[in-house]
Amino acid sequence: MRMSAIAHAAIALAFTASPLLAADIKVVFENTGQGDTLPERNASCVASHGKAAAGSNKSPEISWSKGPAGTRSYALAMTDPDVPRDLSLLNKDGTMIARDLPRMEFTHWILANIPATITRLAEGADGDGLPQGGFPLETTEHGRRGQNGFAAFLKDGPYGGYMGACPPWNDLRIHRYRVTVYALDTERLSLPDAFTRTDFLTAAKRHVLASGAAELTYTINARATK
Repeated sequence: MRMSAIAHAAIALAFTASPLLAADIKVVFENTGQGDTLPERNASCVASHGKAAAGSNKSPEISWSKGPAGTRSYALAMTDPDVPRDLSLLNKDGTMIARDLPRMEFTHWILANIPATITRLAEGADGDGLPQGGFPLETTEHGRRGQNGFAAFLKDGPYGGYMGACPPWNDLRIHRYRVTVYALDTERLSLPDAFTRTDFLTAAKRHVLASGAAELTYTINARATK
């Protein structure tokens, strides 16, 4: 899988704003060791000679505080709100993407129906490596995988599970990667077989008891700033 092709073709899915929810859950990126920066091992691409190369793509270790009384499951989404709206500029030789250009939201990870007994996901639990077509859409012991944003443009697989950070190498804005955890009052949401974050937000609308988020940043452009 060529990362340049991913970055061009990929920006898929729920470019939909999240509903406003009470931040009652404490969410933590564990073992980052780098302040507010996402470790390279959790990215799907890394800097290489001024451009990009494939990364390890390990899903990060995430923990969260227990939801309120009545919590019967959790869900998790990881998004990047800093993707340029003009996709023709991504990874384009001779072009730098200005910090103030319009942006949109992109989904890197969506898990639903996480058992209420789980409040931590180990590193690599929902993704480790870059398999062709992404990871299968299936129910695991830690929840049901939805489609990440790459599924809309890359038609060679289901693109379930985690697909880590891969901001354009020519973007002058440092990207933010936000994990939101939702506490739900139902064990299982009614979702399509290949559900997206948009499908999840629609199904969860009347079931969210609490939520919380944590955020890290990542770039592969040495000139990028916040």
